[in-house]
Amino acid sequence: MVVLFWVMALALFAVATRVGRHFGMIPIVSQLLLATVVLPLLMYFWIEPHWQLSGATLVAPIWLKNLYSLSFALLLGYILSDVIDLRLDRQSLKIALPSFCVPFACGLATAIWWLPPQPWISSLAVGLLFAITAIPVLYLYLRHIGYPSSATRRLVQTAILIDLICWTLFAIAQGSLHLSSLLLPLACACVPLLLRVLGLRQPRLYSGCFFALLVVAEHYKLNALIVGIGYLLCMAALKVPLVLPVPAIWMNRLQTWIAIPLILTFGIVQINVHSAMDSLGWAQLAALLLLPIASKLLGNWLGLGWAGASFAGASRWRESVLLNIRGLSEIVFLNLLLQQQLISPPLYFALMLMGLIATLLPALVGMHRIPLKAAVPARSPHANR
Repeated sequence: MVVLFWVMALALFAVATRVGRHFGMIPIVSQLLLATVVLPLLMYFWIEPHWQLSGATLVAPIWLKNLYSLSFALLLGYILSDVIDLRLDRQSLKIALPSFCVPFACGLATAIWWLPPQPWISSLAVGLLFAITAIPVLYLYLRHIGYPSSATRRLVQTAILIDLICWTLFAIAQGSLHLSSLLLPLACACVPLLLRVLGLRQPRLYSGCFFALLVVAEHYKLNALIVGIGYLLCMAALKVPLVLPVPAIWMNRLQTWIAIPLILTFGIVQINVHSAMDSLGWAQLAALLLLPIASKLLGNWLGLGWAGASFAGASRWRESVLLNIRGLSEIVFLNLLLQQQLISPPLYFALMLMGLIATLLPALVGMHRIPLKAAVPARSPHANR
């Protein structure tokens, strides 16, 4: 029955993705809708009462945990690989600083004064979740509405910088809890330097080791963030390009049809939504839904005003909404925190719902219907992968 459930879940995500595309939605939006609305109802009204399967039972098989580790490493590597594409410029930095600092401060304040008492690293994580921006989904939205190439490049570089700050801060904070646990991840991160000393220069070898080490780190509960960020920074210093382990078209298919549905389902089925909502309370739920979006919009607005318009006729409001997109980055970060028990299931579900609203916001305000006179869209950081 467990196998049947997972086959059914993947099939549901496939159907939702195809239906969403029919209505002009990008896959991650359809998948978030299914995960936050349909899956909890399916668990509550059918799987638990009729199949007698709990969330703990559904995620118990060893083969499933191994598949989860592989999928998680694949997505984490895909997101962190943007580190190697960072081209820091003054305008992106001016946008990124307020766009990160304002929601981060709001998240910290919310965690300390509004949520139940929790360890300091959990409060830090909430602040980072308030600030994070989804790089791949942002690019897809910009391409979908035909945004000018220079403005697209500036916004994507801003998102890369914000995510790099978020992932690096959390990696350092997590490592500081157990300083001895830093040694092995740091040693793994230095593998590119060892390969260069050995005279090996093939990019595919470096890239293969990168994804393999992420799988090992996730499986054995090492600090995968330090491994991934450190490894890619070494690759960038050595000027070694990252090569995907499979062709780009197959990587996209693996993410869309298997990895993302698996990670979303793995997290959602472990949550009793009814008790989660009861434990949070309506005031806390409203705060977790509204404050991250409002503070991020404010930070984006301040940063875009500081940097100036990217092109004649550029709208600060429109770009503020676009930089508020969460999507894939938020999903991976939330699952990382949930599996390490750094956030509670109610907090996980509330922030997952917030991520869905923030990702849908550009479409909800009619942005997908705005015809923009644009040049050829900029290539994604992932375009050649």
